[in-house]
Amino acid sequence: MADGSAAFALPKVCVIGAGSSGIATCKQLHAAGIPFDCFEASDRVGGNWVFQNRNGMSSAYRSLHINTSRDKMAYSDFPMPTDYPDYPHHTHIATYFDAYVDHFGFRDRITFQCAVTWAKRRDDGLWEITLETGEKRLYDALCVANGHHWDPRWPEPKPPGPFTGLEMHSHYYIDPATPHDLRGKKVVIVGFGNSALDLACELGRRENTDGVYLSVRRGYWVVPRYFGNEVLDHFTNHPSQDPPLLSRILPAKTVARMLEKKIAAVHGRPEDHGLPKPDHDFGASHPAISHELYNRIGSGDVTIKPDIERFDGKQVVFKDGTSVEADAVIWCTGYKITFPFFDSLVIDAPDNDIALWKRMIDPRFDNLFMVALVQPLCAMMPIAEEQSKLIAAYLTGRYAMPDAATMARERDAMHQAVKSHYVASARHTIQINCGEYAYDLRKELKRGVKRAKAAGNPLPIQPRAAKVLRVAAE
Repeated sequence: MADGSAAFALPKVCVIGAGSSGIATCKQLHAAGIPFDCFEASDRVGGNWVFQNRNGMSSAYRSLHINTSRDKMAYSDFPMPTDYPDYPHHTHIATYFDAYVDHFGFRDRITFQCAVTWAKRRDDGLWEITLETGEKRLYDALCVANGHHWDPRWPEPKPPGPFTGLEMHSHYYIDPATPHDLRGKKVVIVGFGNSALDLACELGRRENTDGVYLSVRRGYWVVPRYFGNEVLDHFTNHPSQDPPLLSRILPAKTVARMLEKKIAAVHGRPEDHGLPKPDHDFGASHPAISHELYNRIGSGDVTIKPDIERFDGKQVVFKDGTSVEADAVIWCTGYKITFPFFDSLVIDAPDNDIALWKRMIDPRFDNLFMVALVQPLCAMMPIAEEQSKLIAAYLTGRYAMPDAATMARERDAMHQAVKSHYVASARHTIQINCGEYAYDLRKELKRGVKRAKAAGNPLPIQPRAAKVLRVAAE
């Protein structure tokens, strides 16, 4: 039976990445007495929230603020400072992550400026990790928290014809003058995610550009940051708490219709503001969050256009037959889910499609955990925290997973349910409803604790890596 009191008696874990999800994993492992090493390509924690991160993977731009409120973004046991604004700037968040690591005291377990270049599962089940230094290490288990907003996804296929102006992906945008000077120029922005709307609103100001055209493929819902004097997510619980009783009783579509009516009553519908009418129910796609877009459209700073038909020099021709002479096109077309350190036969996500049990585990591997590989309607941090609690309980023998066949059935059922509920696109392949998902994880943890207790709390992953290394050294 595992009691977690002696670290040497527990399996040793490798954690890839010290972003917001990686440090949540490290904290839970550290608290459970599980030995681990975390490898981070950059020189500090925070990942995507470190502006101009040295690892080159951050997509943060200079003006970036979160779209989830301060209190709902925080880890459950480490509130954000009360003097932070409702929607903190990226500098606040990066500082918060540093404080989190130091408060719980595991910074010494993170190796900075040391990327993992290869992760191989050996025939004996151990993970052989190759570092960028060339060093190889063995681990009993592997937690992957490398994020999925760092590898830009360009349009496939791209509209035909040559475009002779500037093309860039939103991943590389910093401000109106960096890395390319867009001031005084006409800019076409393609997409309707949060980055697309943020960039359209920022560049739409006349002191920045000579006009912004937002190319929208289909109708999407726009959600404001505030309802009256309340933040957007004030009516939801923190993911560490059970969802409100009403949302658990009422069908999801009923709750979605209620929200749709509330938003429409206060802010109008997308088509009321010149946007395409959504062709799907509210909640069937990831809503775009913006408190400024409708104002920019109404002020003539942002002009809505349909999908691009083709390019002709600097002419951007849209599918409604209109065209504009543009100096730049910014593709806000999302990111690819990639794992550069894995063989594709181990874990792969073609067209961003990947099915995992509880969005975390491939039933083939009992010692591999994908952390925060989800697209939530909330902040990622509390979700990674809930996942990591289950991982730590498993590695200490307090929790037992179902058998592989059951996991495979449940994985497929969940994956199909998501596909049937959300709009078919690469953007929604790993979508979750935060409250429901976290609540389900906690229920599964309780079930698994009972399974483990009935079996005598055996340690599912034996601590073998250190012994194998000692034998090899001899």
